[in-house]
Amino acid sequence: MKVEEIRALGTKELAKQLEEAHQELFNLRFRLATRQLVNHREIPRVKKNIARLKTIIRERKMGIR
Repeated sequence: MKVEEIRALGTKELAKQLEEAHQELFNLRFRLATRQLVNHREIPRVKKNIARLKTIIRERKMGIR
């Protein structure tokens, strides 16, 4: 997701997206450990998405933007 799309979400939707991203990262790491993961670039993509979500949540808590 792009930053603009993330900022358009509500607080509950952000929390839901964050939980889904953590679950996806867990699944990717599990598939990596069992040698079933084909595209290794998915892990950094999901990590960056988690970082974006956490940044937007933190901005809202601090009252930035």
